[in-house]
Order: sequence, then structure tokens, then C-alpha cells
Amino acid sequence: MEKLKKFVDSDVFQNTILVVIIINAATLGLQTSQAVMGSIGGILSWIDKICLGIFIVEMLLKMVAYKFWGYFKSGWNWFDFIIILTSVLSGLTILSSIRILRVFRVFRSLKGLRGFKMVSSLKPLQVIIGAIGKSIPGISWTALLLLIIYYIFSIIGVTQFGEAFPDWFGIIPKEMYTLFQVMTLESWSMGISRPVMEVFGYAWAYFVPFVLVSSFVMMNVVVGIVVNAISEVAEINKKEETAEPAALKEDEIKAEIESVREHLAKLEEMLAKQ
Repeated sequence: MEKLKKFVDSDVFQNTILVVIIINAATLGLQTSQAVMGSIGGILSWIDKICLGIFIVEMLLKMVAYKFWGYFKSGWNWFDFIIILTSVLSGLTILSSIRILRVFRVFRSLKGLRGFKMVSSLKPLQVIIGAIGKSIPGISWTALLLLIIYYIFSIIGVTQFGEAFPDWFGIIPKEMYTLFQVMTLESWSMGISRPVMEVFGYAWAYFVPFVLVSSFVMMNVVVGIVVNAISEVAEINKKEETAEPAALKEDEIKAEIESVREHLAKLEEMLAKQ
């Protein structure tokens, strides 16, 4: 069992599966072309079935290696299991008429995201991925604050400009979409603010503060959260790297002590026999 676990965790096995994932993703893309399917559609279908068979074998090997329930402790394994199960169901003749199941086959190509796990040498990439997950709570609170700002400015905008510009400021949902365009700085000046300022000369006092708060202040808050998360994750990784050699040395010392004890026990037995 331990040998099987080492095999499925080995770089050779993982790289082989990654190659199959790339081939399968290319096959799924080619199957969207009517011209290609007209000429080599049968070959592509067989390649797709072979790739699915390899994925099933990979899943079964991991289930055996990790003793089934251990397999489902990983979120990636859950992802693989659901995609493979859906792919198998989509290939059944009875269920092939259900279009949504056939669409799910494409998600098998997302197994390629596991390639991130194999890029062990790219520590900065690992830090960034970990920081994104760590910064989600802070970004969520920032999004809530931004939503409150949107709501306040939407009430002001509907009250002040709603009658003259109903398409942009008629109701709060339309106003929020207009504010989103303003926040992205996409044609907000010539497309929105200047036309409004031609009718309401004081409209600059509405748009300028919103742009400063939403586009500059809030976005910098998000950047600060991510940067702080990156530094924290990098520090944690650094501590783990320094802790691993110490743990290895401790294990080696324990192993040597056990070895010495075994030798002493053997010597005691030999002396007792004499």
C-alpha cells in the first residue's frame, strides 16, 4: 500500500496525468469544430474515451492508495470525482440526451489546474495563490463597504438626476450600474459626467468624490489587503522551511537512539548467554 501511495504521488505519475489532461483538453476543443469532426471525429471520440478511462484508473488507484475515505479528504480529489462521475454519466446512452451533462465533460480540462501543485520550485506562485485565499475575508468586507457607498450615491443620483437622465439614474439598479461604469473609469467623463454637467453644473461635486473613494481609495484598500496577505503567507512558508530541517534532525536523532538501544539489547543478550 505504501509503495502504491508513493507511485501515485511520484512526479512521473503526476506528469503523465498532466500530459493526458492536456491531450484531453485539446481533444475537447477540436470536437467543437464541425469540419474536424467530419474528418477525424471517430478518432477524437476514441481519444476522449481513452483519456476518460485513464482518469478513472487514476481515481481508483488513489482511492486504493489513500484507503478510500482518505481520498476524499482532499478538495482536489472531490473535484476530480465529481467531474469524472459526470463525464461517465454523460457518456451513457440513456442520459446522453441531457445536454447539461454533456456540457460538464468540458470541465475535465480543469483538472489541469492541479499542475499548480507540481510547480514546487515556484515558491512565489505558491505564495500568491495562498495569499488570494487568505485575503478573501478582507476583500469581502471591503466589497460590503463599497456596496454601502454605491447605495448612498445611488439614492443621491436618483434624487438629483433621475428625471433628466432616466436611462442612467432612473432607478437604483440602473444607477448602480452607471456608478460601476464610473468606477471602472471607462468613458465616465465624456460619456456620463459631462453630459450630466451640461444640465446640472454642480454634478462634478457628485462624480469627483465617488471616483476618488471608489476607484482610488477602495481599490488601494484591496491591494493593501492582498499585499499584507502575501507577506503573511511568505512568512509562514519561511517558518515552515526552517522548521522542516529541525524536525528531520530530530527524527534522525530518535532513529539513532533506537538503533543504539537495539545494539545494547543484543549485547546484553550475548553477555547473558556467556
